[in-house]
Amino acid sequence: MLRETNSLKKLLLIDGNSVAFRAFYALYKQLDKFKSPEGLHTNAIFTFKNMLDVLLKNIQPTHMLVAFDAGKITFRNKMYADYKGGRDKTPNELSEQLPIIKELLAYLGIKSYELSNYEADDILGTMAKMGTDLGFEVTIVTGDRDLTQLAGEHVTVMVTKKGVNDLEIYTPKHMQEVYGVTPKQFIDVKALMGDASDNYPGVEKVGAKTASKLINQYGSVENLYEKIDQIKASKIKEYLIRDKNNAILGKKLATIDCTSPVDLKIDDVKLQAQQLTQLRSFYERLGFKKFLSELPDVEEIDNKVQDECHYEILDKDNLSEIFATDFDHISFNLEMIGDNYHLAQYAGFSVKIKQKIYVCDDVTLLQETPLKKILEDKNIAKQVFDLKRNYVGLQRLGITLFNVTDDIMLASYIADSENNAGDLGVLANSYQEFYVQSDEIIYGKGKKQHSVDVDTLYAHMATKVDVLDKLKAKIMPELQQHEQLHLYKNIEIPIAVILAKMEIAGIKVQATTLVKMKNDLDVRITDLKNKIYQLAGEKFNINSPKQLGVILFEKLKLTPAKKTKTGYSTSVDVLEKLEYQSPIVADILDYRQISKIQSTYINGLLDYIQADGKIHTRFLQTLTTTGRLSSVEPNLQNIPVKLEEGKQIRKAFVPCKQDSYLFSCDYSQVELRVLAHVSHEKNMLEAFKEGYDIHAHTAMKIFGLSNLDEVTPLMRRHAKAVNFGIVYGISDYGLAKNLGISRQEAQNFINNYFEQYPQIKDYMKAAVKLAREKGYAETIMHRRRLLPDIHNKNFNIRSFAERTAINSPIQGSAADIIKIAMIKMQSELERRKLKTKMILQIHDELLFDVPSEELDLIRTLVPEIMQQAAQLDVPLIADANWGHNWYEVK
Repeated sequence: MLRETNSLKKLLLIDGNSVAFRAFYALYKQLDKFKSPEGLHTNAIFTFKNMLDVLLKNIQPTHMLVAFDAGKITFRNKMYADYKGGRDKTPNELSEQLPIIKELLAYLGIKSYELSNYEADDILGTMAKMGTDLGFEVTIVTGDRDLTQLAGEHVTVMVTKKGVNDLEIYTPKHMQEVYGVTPKQFIDVKALMGDASDNYPGVEKVGAKTASKLINQYGSVENLYEKIDQIKASKIKEYLIRDKNNAILGKKLATIDCTSPVDLKIDDVKLQAQQLTQLRSFYERLGFKKFLSELPDVEEIDNKVQDECHYEILDKDNLSEIFATDFDHISFNLEMIGDNYHLAQYAGFSVKIKQKIYVCDDVTLLQETPLKKILEDKNIAKQVFDLKRNYVGLQRLGITLFNVTDDIMLASYIADSENNAGDLGVLANSYQEFYVQSDEIIYGKGKKQHSVDVDTLYAHMATKVDVLDKLKAKIMPELQQHEQLHLYKNIEIPIAVILAKMEIAGIKVQATTLVKMKNDLDVRITDLKNKIYQLAGEKFNINSPKQLGVILFEKLKLTPAKKTKTGYSTSVDVLEKLEYQSPIVADILDYRQISKIQSTYINGLLDYIQADGKIHTRFLQTLTTTGRLSSVEPNLQNIPVKLEEGKQIRKAFVPCKQDSYLFSCDYSQVELRVLAHVSHEKNMLEAFKEGYDIHAHTAMKIFGLSNLDEVTPLMRRHAKAVNFGIVYGISDYGLAKNLGISRQEAQNFINNYFEQYPQIKDYMKAAVKLAREKGYAETIMHRRRLLPDIHNKNFNIRSFAERTAINSPIQGSAADIIKIAMIKMQSELERRKLKTKMILQIHDELLFDVPSEELDLIRTLVPEIMQQAAQLDVPLIADANWGHNWYEVK
């Protein structure tokens, strides 16, 4: 039968496990940098998505499938019990990402599939045959050369070489050039040479060249053994005869089953429309800003009908009449376009009083009585969505918002910390009983311009203020039932106001200092360039890995890492190993670090200095699932401190007045103190109560020393890594990578730790058990982290939920403690009518702008309040420092 082909019918097949493995190791050096806000490793997910984008663009498939292994045991293990035996256990840091990759695929409209008792290879082989039979051009992408046996006239196999986007394309012609055999004969080559990765032996002393030569001559394993007598006597012949059974078995093991019982039809793998709303939420959850920015301007809208909402337009003529009656509470919404409400354009406002809704697109009306008086009245309760946004927006109009008793955004976040979109429409729709269009739909991507007609705007604002009561009726009973009203009313709402005041206050940054640093670094960069050119003997583009590789490894003859098709690797880890070979390497590493500090931090900070000479960062209150605050635009919690050049940046951060001080107070090891409190671990409790160096104390315990004087700096560093890593579920792999030791050594550290701190292990078991019973983990202040995956049948998903059950109470309690300290501190500043301002929170640290005449008081007051924020079984310790700039402080 003639095969009909159609170039418009393209089937893309991906070997999920092997490509995910390559994706993981492509960025494994940056493993600690790629984490979601909730602590999930994301390096494999991120790289996998980048690879998908490239493949979809280049291949433009109509149909697509990503196949995964269903488990370690397949029909091949019945043939050979040790098949794939001896492989290292997949790192937990990769295993936890595989289910998330499958979730991503579903949102992208891409089918994923696994089949019990079969490998992903068999699924791909079966689907490739199905595709070619139906006239498809098939492309297979894998990290495993075993799949090259499937290459054919209409099947191209692309094998990852370096990372995931450097692909070697295998066709029958290329197979002949590389191995001297056809794709089908590659199976026979594997049979003779064996496979160390899959753990089957083959024929002794027969490598790739000999195997290819034999199969090229005899055509197949079977024909080789039929004609074995024709082969001249030799050691190879003896090995072939002796290991015949290995060769026959090897061929069976190496052969991909293209008739496996795959329960799929070709239509089942047709590419589907992307689920944009779910993708947006997914990217936000994982912190993938790059992919968020690439989503289409307007989300797909379900065929829902927005609830009819009656409203009256507010203007100067009816203003006095409407607010003449008595009332004690209102719902209010200030409409602004754009995420950065410090600079956002005003669109209007809406008010709900006594079940009547009023809207207006002129915010200047707020500045006139009685509206200003109502908003500032401490006896009239206000209900809003996003208190901090409304507070800052009104402050820009000269209005101070008082007595906000309800913030529905914060209430929903406390009820479920995954509800952190910050969009009222998204929240309302999640309850399914109400429909409100999201701001993204109304204003489009970025919400930068107000381009909607006034009727649409009025309806949107009216619906948003109207739905607040409905959502409150749904959420408040949950908070009361879960004993979370104290957390909501007495911590999160007050903190929102404090953060608003901190954002408004801002922190002064001397642009002249940054510019001088920029100029100084320009000189350093130029000097480094010239030095590098001199050592290289010529000018070249230092930022070009290809040109740099030629200079280092061809001209200067340094010992290279393995050369790839695209050139030599010049990554940081490769260069660090070459520093001893030539002084040029150290200069190149310095050049890269200095260039990054200049471009990312100095230039970046200069862009955010506003007309008042300050940076007004925004604190995100609902981003993390643990309750920790985040800083954005810019992120002032992430100023580099490891390099001196990075530390120098802090010199630009100064108090508002020349004779004032920046004052910092930082909790000492607060998470470990919380761990000691919740676990009741006697050895750790004793160490904190006696004021020991906790890391040295831990080192003494796990290394079996008799006193602290015997602890070396290296021992302390190892103990510190264990202390901070163990309770967050760090694996032997992760600890080994952090410390540069073997996995066995890392596992020994972990075992010794639990022997010395047995009650911590008991706490971890109890935390998991409690989460299984209740479905959530909880902080000291009853902040909950819902754990729907704690009973998941998938081991990796369940394991991640278990680790979360252990660490969420600790991280969350630490976050609650510093919020309480902030509330008490702000209350004391206002009660005493001090001029000192709290201006930054950097995780466990608070930063203040302090007039010189108040410094002596603040030096005593801040540590005292921070140390009394919570009553634990161990003392809270806060360390204070001050100086005329942030560099002096630290």
